[in-house]
Amino acid sequence: MLKLRLKRCGRKHHPSYRIVMINSTTRRDGYVIEELGFYDPISKKIRININSITTRLKQGAQPSETVKNLLLKAQIISIK
Repeated sequence: MLKLRLKRCGRKHHPSYRIVMINSTTRRDGYVIEELGFYDPISKKIRININSITTRLKQGAQPSETVKNLLLKAQIISIK
């Protein structure tokens, strides 16, 4: 199953994350199929490739809870 989840990058004590599409059995920082966005929790910046994310969601990729909350905040998906 393909998942949309966060991949950690950045310095020690200054995390930043990439929103990636990855196989659900792969480790957190493992092989990535596609990078779809960026999230910096310290400065609260979010950059999202909207077209790619909506395409992947329509193809059946499941977002993690954190990514789902980010997509709700950016109004890309809605609560059903």
